[in-house]
Amino acid sequence: MNINNGKSIELKNRKLFEDYFKKFPPDISEFSFTNLFIWNKYYNYLYLEYKDHLVIYSRDYLEKWGRFLSGRKDTIFFLPPIGPNPVKIILEIFQNLKDVEFHRVPEPLITNIKEEGDFEALNIEILEDRNNWDYVYQKEDLIYLPGNKFRQKRRWLNKFLENYDFNFEVITEGLVEKTLQLQLEWCDANECQCNEDLGEEQVAVNRALENYSDLGICGGIICVDEKCVAYTLGEMLNNGTIVIHIEKAHKEFEGSYQAINNLFLKEFGKNAIYVNREQDLGIEGMRRAKEAYKPIRMVKKSILYRK
Repeated sequence: MNINNGKSIELKNRKLFEDYFKKFPPDISEFSFTNLFIWNKYYNYLYLEYKDHLVIYSRDYLEKWGRFLSGRKDTIFFLPPIGPNPVKIILEIFQNLKDVEFHRVPEPLITNIKEEGDFEALNIEILEDRNNWDYVYQKEDLIYLPGNKFRQKRRWLNKFLENYDFNFEVITEGLVEKTLQLQLEWCDANECQCNEDLGEEQVAVNRALENYSDLGICGGIICVDEKCVAYTLGEMLNNGTIVIHIEKAHKEFEGSYQAINNLFLKEFGKNAIYVNREQDLGIEGMRRAKEAYKPIRMVKKSILYRK
């Protein structure tokens, strides 16, 4: 495999990626074309096809992350290969390239790779990546917020539904500008200009909305009177799971987060059993918020590296 032949991820590649994802349904939230495309401006992902696998990597990711587990700054970041035998490709890359790390490797793949004889011979080490575990919920729990464990969140949802004269609309090209304006207002309120992570997220959101129709994602927006107060972007990740890429709301409209969650999933979650709300990135407030919705499981991921 010649990693110098990698190509940047562009809109015209969407069918290629989605064909792989359809043939090999993903469980991790990173594996949607939308996710890879909107963050590509920041991480500079490259891809190539190798032995019937789609291989995605970046020479810049680890520098942006600010951490090289191998201790060498020229280490290349890889995502798990997508194809019939990703373990074989991972081991082959470790054999042929000195400085590599595989990130977001799901637990079943970790189990399989540890059973390979070459695993120990190659001195591969495993590090659990808790900050990037995905939170997966029962869809019905998020829509209806049943029982005592969701009592307070149910109160906030009902407060919003009862107290505001609102409209929920499916985002179309005609509503993209309003959604961009809402995102800009949210960023101003949360001082994105002072936070590098939020600033980069703003770039990714803009990329998603500016290419909304071409990406084929789903979106919903809530407006109260003439002011838009919440929106969500998501799509089906696999046959039974819908993934939420972006969710923003004005906190001063109490219950707006619960309302956009409820209305979006009622509209677009008809074919889903589960909801993947992605990771918490190790941010304490985000972790508390995601745990409060009582996930039924975590999509565990690890890092493979060699010192």
